[in-house]
Amino acid sequence: MNNRNCGILLPISSLPGPTNIGTLGKDARRFVDFLAETRQRYWQILPLGPTGYGNSPYQCYSAFAGNPLLIDPLELVADKLLQNADLTNIPVSSSQKIDYIKAEASQNILLQKAYLHFQDNFHRFKDDYYSFLGQHSWWLDDYALFRALKEENETQSWTDWLPERSQRQSQCMQALMHEHASAINFHRFTQFLFFKQWFALKSYAEAKQVQFIGDVPLYVSHDSADVWANPDIFLLDESGKPTLVGGVPPDYFSETGQLWGNPVFNWPRLHERNYDWWMARIHFNLQMFSLVRIDHFRGLESFWAIPAESETAILGEWMPAHGYEVFSMLKNQLGELPIIAEDLGLITPEVIRLRESFQLPGMKVLQFAFSSDEKNDALPHNISTDFVMYTGTHDNDTTLGWLKQASKHERKMMRRYVLAGNRSPVYRLIETAWASVAQTAIIPLQDLLQLNSSARMNTPGTVGNNWDWRFDWKSLKKEHRTFLKHITVKYNRQQK
Repeated sequence: MNNRNCGILLPISSLPGPTNIGTLGKDARRFVDFLAETRQRYWQILPLGPTGYGNSPYQCYSAFAGNPLLIDPLELVADKLLQNADLTNIPVSSSQKIDYIKAEASQNILLQKAYLHFQDNFHRFKDDYYSFLGQHSWWLDDYALFRALKEENETQSWTDWLPERSQRQSQCMQALMHEHASAINFHRFTQFLFFKQWFALKSYAEAKQVQFIGDVPLYVSHDSADVWANPDIFLLDESGKPTLVGGVPPDYFSETGQLWGNPVFNWPRLHERNYDWWMARIHFNLQMFSLVRIDHFRGLESFWAIPAESETAILGEWMPAHGYEVFSMLKNQLGELPIIAEDLGLITPEVIRLRESFQLPGMKVLQFAFSSDEKNDALPHNISTDFVMYTGTHDNDTTLGWLKQASKHERKMMRRYVLAGNRSPVYRLIETAWASVAQTAIIPLQDLLQLNSSARMNTPGTVGNNWDWRFDWKSLKKEHRTFLKHITVKYNRQQK
């Protein structure tokens, strides 16, 4: 990232469209067109994996697989895997919110139909399909079997399966691969479709000089193919259940901290394996995206380990991680590391040294800038170029929602600080981010549209009413485009 640049944060799932969730199809390409028109360099998204309970993209069944709900049915019609008539009976929610229940039910029906057409017309896809399997079998075989077994066991956690399955006994695994061949091949097929559509979208964006920023959660879900297939690299008991889980101590977001429940890494064992799983994960994501944001970066220096039986994140201890070794290996392999470090929250000098040692840009959030005084490290005059400046993230309220709930002190500080003018306070904050020395500035689409708290993406520490916001093309008006393009040119952040 050598030049000043900017972009928009928007999950793929939040795109408009004719189905119950955003997809990788024409509306995604239309959003790329909007970014190119307004001179944006980046489209930042959230993790793309298949989500489990709660629909959180940070709790996925795989660190590598794509979410089949994001496959665009209209693209399958173009590929002659579906017919237009197949789409006419899709139950579509009348709400602008994502309806995950309807999306999953209708998508499964369509994908099953597409799979039958795929089998009947295999000769048309054979070369591409076998090439895909050859590139991805190292993670795909475990994932496909994992999903097949979850379906057979009515979505039970893998630790509740029969011991020979949960412990992956060799003879049992061979028998299961044969017994569940049909279901396994279906899941391979859906991943083939997902990655076919993803790379088509990526190519379209690159032709328009728009690049994707992907998101890599530090942890993976315990109920995932990754933990089931690699139990030795996590701190688990003999039954496969976590002994310690991840989270953060009490902070800005929660008085009792955040208890995520994800198993934490067994770093000594990862060292013995030459960090192979982490190497594969980062290389995989850098094939998917131009830049990768590592969520909870500080957990690669040391991590808050909470006893698995705890009900809050208050009781825990900091334990050392091996991030320096991981990044050293990556730097030897890649040279410059196209990685953004999410370094929000309680950050120690050791975490700062880790980030700076590998010249990774950190993050600053304007919503955090006005809670104290002029020394606040999120204020633009206190930052350096090696940061990405945000108005807010997916874990924050929208900026309009934040303004309505901000303290008197925060509102006073903001009025004293932000650029003067006749624009709304939200737009003045956006312009403040664009005017900063930060090399990159990013805003959630909700802030460009000046939406209130009803458009918030996620409230940390809560389950339900999260991850379901979608926008409507009618709400993205000419004045929004004009403003965004104007400040992008004005502050020299435009595409070159």
